[in-house]
Amino acid sequence: MQFKYPELLYALFLLVIPIIVHLFQLRKFKKVPFTNVAFLKNVVMQTRKSSQLKKWLTLLTRLLLFTAMILAFAQPYYSKNKTLNKSSETVIYLDNSFSMQAKGNNGVLLKRAIQDLLTSIPENEPVSILTNSETFKNTTLGSIKNSLLQLGYAPNNTSYKTALLKSKNLFSKDLKTVKNLIFISDFQSQDEAFNPEKDSLVNLHAVKLQPINTQNVAIDSAYLSKSNPTKLELTVLLKNNGSPIENLPVSLFNNNDLIAKTSTQIDNEAKVTFELPVNEVINGELKINDSHLKFDNSLFFNLNATEKINVLAISNTNPDFLKRVYTEDEFQFISYSLNSLDYNRINNQNLIVINELETIPNALSAVLKAFTGNGGAILIIPAKRAITSSYNNLLSNYSLTLKEEINSEKRITTINYSHPLYNDGVFEKRISNFQYPKINSFYSFNSNNFASILSFEDGKPFLIANNNTYLFSASLNSSNSNFKSSPLIVPTLYNIAKRSFNIPKLYYNIGKQNSFEVKVNLQQDEVLALQHNDIRIIPRQQNFNNKTLIHTDELPNNEGIYSIVNGKVSIKNISYNFNRNESKLVYQDIDNLEHLKTSDSISELFYTLKSDTKVNALWKWFVIFALILLLTEMLILKYFK
Repeated sequence: MQFKYPELLYALFLLVIPIIVHLFQLRKFKKVPFTNVAFLKNVVMQTRKSSQLKKWLTLLTRLLLFTAMILAFAQPYYSKNKTLNKSSETVIYLDNSFSMQAKGNNGVLLKRAIQDLLTSIPENEPVSILTNSETFKNTTLGSIKNSLLQLGYAPNNTSYKTALLKSKNLFSKDLKTVKNLIFISDFQSQDEAFNPEKDSLVNLHAVKLQPINTQNVAIDSAYLSKSNPTKLELTVLLKNNGSPIENLPVSLFNNNDLIAKTSTQIDNEAKVTFELPVNEVINGELKINDSHLKFDNSLFFNLNATEKINVLAISNTNPDFLKRVYTEDEFQFISYSLNSLDYNRINNQNLIVINELETIPNALSAVLKAFTGNGGAILIIPAKRAITSSYNNLLSNYSLTLKEEINSEKRITTINYSHPLYNDGVFEKRISNFQYPKINSFYSFNSNNFASILSFEDGKPFLIANNNTYLFSASLNSSNSNFKSSPLIVPTLYNIAKRSFNIPKLYYNIGKQNSFEVKVNLQQDEVLALQHNDIRIIPRQQNFNNKTLIHTDELPNNEGIYSIVNGKVSIKNISYNFNRNESKLVYQDIDNLEHLKTSDSISELFYTLKSDTKVNALWKWFVIFALILLLTEMLILKYFK
């Protein structure tokens, strides 16, 4: 029991006054003569005993009466919570990811959770609410009610660990407050499970919202699986979470016009294919009809006009092996000898190949340095018995030095599979035994910033790279190497050129770091923008001589087909889709987690929190007790004989 005004308890010392009054009576007794002394003596003895008992009862009732009155004025109370005198802080994490589109017993999970919050928390009670897309700090539900009712689904899902850290940062630094952190989510399974650590400063509560049905069908992905001179084959991957479906229609639209439709049977996953014409601009949308989660029922993609990558080879030897790799359907390949090179054409290229020049003139080194500084890529294949000093004049710009030629046969045995040149589907699996290419002589070099892509059996590098600069350590002519006949040469040279100009993909996923390049010559102060209906976004971008590199991460946050515009001029289209991580409705069991108190519903949780902190005032009972004692004293004085 605690007291609101404990200082009034000092008045209990005043109870000594009635005790003194009752124990020390100052009145003097008088003797009265009476004839029958024996009878009088017996009467006096009986009266004194009765009077003494009455005085003690009166004293007791008065002491209890004054005690009850003093305690009533001190206003006693009690609570189940030991931290009753501390103020409390409440932070709520409300999961608004796409999986919260699922329906529970009382409707859509997210919408029902918002309604329960509005009915369970007083409008003027201070609270902080964190979602995957919004943060409301130190506010009240009354002031953010409309924002909560209009809260949409976030395309960028927040990991549980990140949500915990962000939520705890919303608490004040005051150690005297009671901090309640409430997680409201369906607790869908993630790569990193929800497993909070013990925190003595924060009371962690969780409400798990459960859907009544985990059935869902999603368009998982789409890709170009085949191509020929007249047709492209688009493969669509569908995934099902739940019971098998006998007949699932899949529709293909181009600019809202239905151009193809098919159906498929699906158990766990299925594939359907569509044939598309070559060299036709398609603003595509794939659609299915599924009544569960809505966000993954469509997928946008784009096929823009074919953009060829410009490759220029400077060669004093036969460049036929380069022509066989850089074919006309994907590349604009031209070759010059050193004497006939037109330097003005370099700035319009994406990749420059230095193919076995014996010497690199100073003028060419200066032009190539400016070319790579403007985003261009270079591939250097040294000549046998090259003049290393002329090469080093160029390589010094990249902190690289070519040393003496070593005449020693080496085999190329090590492939760096994790390098971006090879990690994008080049190899289905890692190869441990293949016909290793051989080199008869090679150059050694000093390098600290370059990553090795291909290496010899002794670990020395054969092909190295640093950003947009690639260097072979040996000549590739057939008298020095059989690398031209190796299966490695095609993916290596092809991907070097492909990485020199990042052509936009079929589509990109929202919430990831994406980058692509656009061939455009921007004037000063001009910028590119992404436009979709009334949405206009200026992404982070970097301008070069003949292209612009665009980066997107958090924006855009709406799916659809966006136009890349320069002012009011549309250059090409690009598509963004929601990430499909939320499509699989598999959930984590949190009932047995330590350091976590779980509840079945939001209303139940807040009822428990309120009952734990409820103040039960006792002063009324002490007033009633004082009145009873006062009445008891009056009855004793009047009727006790």
